[in-house]
Amino acid sequence: MAETYKVDAIDQKILSYLVKNARMPFLEIARECGISGAAIHLRVKKMEDAGIIAGSRMVVKPKALGFDVCAFVGVQLVSTNLYEGVINALKLMPEVVECHFITGEYALLLKIFCRDNEHLMDVLVNTIQNIPGISRTETFISLDQAIERPVYVKDKIMIKG
Repeated sequence: MAETYKVDAIDQKILSYLVKNARMPFLEIARECGISGAAIHLRVKKMEDAGIIAGSRMVVKPKALGFDVCAFVGVQLVSTNLYEGVINALKLMPEVVECHFITGEYALLLKIFCRDNEHLMDVLVNTIQNIPGISRTETFISLDQAIERPVYVKDKIMIKG
């Protein structure tokens, strides 16, 4: 039977620091939390083992690299049994940064970054719409990202691990 990991107030504090800055030294977090560095290491390890923390990464701003267009693409499939083949083809596209299997009119929702509208059109017309199993797409261009924040760390989280 899976053991339930209870996130307490100290774990929440640790998570809030790590979500804001994954490179924050554990000793600095320990000072902020009023516990030892070893205790921080142990708690982080337990949260990793429970699947609460799944690594850390640097956040690269696409616009800083010349990818000025962010778009969301709703994808309808010919049949859901073609899902795996479509996903494998999408994984080969560096422009696709997220892919969600969703409910509603579309089977998939993609988030893609392109240099400009011409690049976006090329990706849509010459790549995505040519993937076997895709019947139709609808594209939504993001004009502005009004909210960007890390995951909210809520009180009294209980995770089964």
